[in-house]
Amino acid sequence: MRIVVCVKYVPDLQSERSLDSDGHLVRGLDDAINELDENAVEAAVALAEVEQAEVIALTVGPGDAVDAVRRALQMGVDSGVHVCDERVAGADVVGTAKVLAAAIRTIERSGPIDLVVTGMATMDGLTSMLPAALAALLDRPALTLASRIGHLEGDALTITRSIGEAEEEQTARLPALVSVTDQLNEPRIPGAMSLMSARKKPVETWLLDDLDGGTDLGELTGTAVVTAEPRPLREAGRILNDTGDGGRRLAAYLVENKLV
Repeated sequence: MRIVVCVKYVPDLQSERSLDSDGHLVRGLDDAINELDENAVEAAVALAEVEQAEVIALTVGPGDAVDAVRRALQMGVDSGVHVCDERVAGADVVGTAKVLAAAIRTIERSGPIDLVVTGMATMDGLTSMLPAALAALLDRPALTLASRIGHLEGDALTITRSIGEAEEEQTARLPALVSVTDQLNEPRIPGAMSLMSARKKPVETWLLDDLDGGTDLGELTGTAVVTAEPRPLREAGRILNDTGDGGRRLAAYLVENKLV
């Protein structure tokens, strides 16, 4: 059994973010693996420990995005692939899904991929669209928002989804794709031996030209940044003492500031 887990290198949510002259995000020193992708890595490694599977971490991004793969290797993944190509810069979620799908098909040259695991969303874009888009491009069923993953029964995998106060089970036959939530597990913290052994694990770097159909992926960015402005500083609130006309004054304030 072979598993691909997709990871992404994202800016820290608490950091100050800005765009360059091309409308691309300026990356900083505080970037790290997407938090929800650590849940995906943990899920893939835990399943591999039971099923004696091989796990491959896959990322798409600039040069320093390889750090997301290296974190996955420290957590127990066997090897990594980093698609690094300037032509991917600024790709939207559909474009990123196209590149990931092409990379997975390339990995399959050495043997089939039975399962693709992703986080439910990335903390930079928060579209939650990539798992479904990737499954559609790979033409395999998607088991999304898994809060629990059951053991394989033959070639069938069952997950549990939490929907409010209710739960539902979904089952699909492999090959399939699973996206996970942070309810699924607690990602492991690598020990010293894991950190040292990760340095010896192979990581391949690919261009688009190396991918299956990579030269024929079409447009990778269907969106564009038209304008961008710094977020305005938060102004201090106004305190009004109610002398009997507080309701009318509040209503006037809402109308004056076009808040209703």
